[in-house]
Amino acid sequence: FGKEGGVVWKAWAWRVRGAAGAMEAAELRVGFVGAGRMAGGLARGLLRAGKVPASSILASAPSDKNLDAWRESGCRTTHCNLEVLQESTLVFLATKPHILPGVLQEIRPAVGPHHVIVSLAAGVTLQTLQRLLPAGTKVLRLMPNLPCVVQAGAMVFARGSSAGDGEAALLKSLLSSCGLCEEVPESYINIHTGLSGSGVAYVYLFAEALAEGAVKMGMPGGLASRIAAQTLLGAAKMMLETGEHPAKLRGDVCTPGGTTIHALHQLEKGALRATVMNAVEAATNRACDMAKD
Repeated sequence: FGKEGGVVWKAWAWRVRGAAGAMEAAELRVGFVGAGRMAGGLARGLLRAGKVPASSILASAPSDKNLDAWRESGCRTTHCNLEVLQESTLVFLATKPHILPGVLQEIRPAVGPHHVIVSLAAGVTLQTLQRLLPAGTKVLRLMPNLPCVVQAGAMVFARGSSAGDGEAALLKSLLSSCGLCEEVPESYINIHTGLSGSGVAYVYLFAEALAEGAVKMGMPGGLASRIAAQTLLGAAKMMLETGEHPAKLRGDVCTPGGTTIHALHQLEKGALRATVMNAVEAATNRACDMAKD
């Protein structure tokens, strides 16, 4: 965490039309039950974008191990999960998946109709969340990835049966400050884990290999790493801004008999595409298995 400025989002309001009528709130108070790396990444993105003032963020954790960084950024902290519910309107559940059921049992008495509950726990389904929370709780399931900390994340979320358009719009509006944020069917969340949540590590491995190839050919390591990172950043930006299929963009780089096609031939011989597809499949299947545990 660092102390970041920005325009404070002092007021927010949303309406949900339906049997319950309209719901409004004058001030957004955000809570985090769990204060680990992913929670910190989301909070830092919100602070950097000026969406929520630090004084309106409250995080809980069993010990001070992770809370010191939150306090340094101006956020409030506590060791009491119930206090987060009492002091917050929008609550992110950012605990390890295996301890979440116990946490839900603990906070259940404090969850009310004014709360919006957002779970970050991998493998914990909306059905499970709704079963362990009071009937009618507005609950959503979010899967972010680590680059949220630099406002370049890729996030997907799905809403429970009691969460309406207002809650979905609120979450998307807030988290768009942390990167790409899309609402999807819940069945896509495990795929997103394999593609993007774990996929960040695949990209780091590829970047490391790119840089090491340049080092092998005589370039200093620091320079090679910076150029590798910028190469990945530029390629990703072209995909997003042009909307072109990556195969089309790849073809645009190749010239007959040139350097690129010779390099791509080596990648194909190493089965790069099949290996990456297998990696996404393996991570997705593991996410599905976690949901069954």
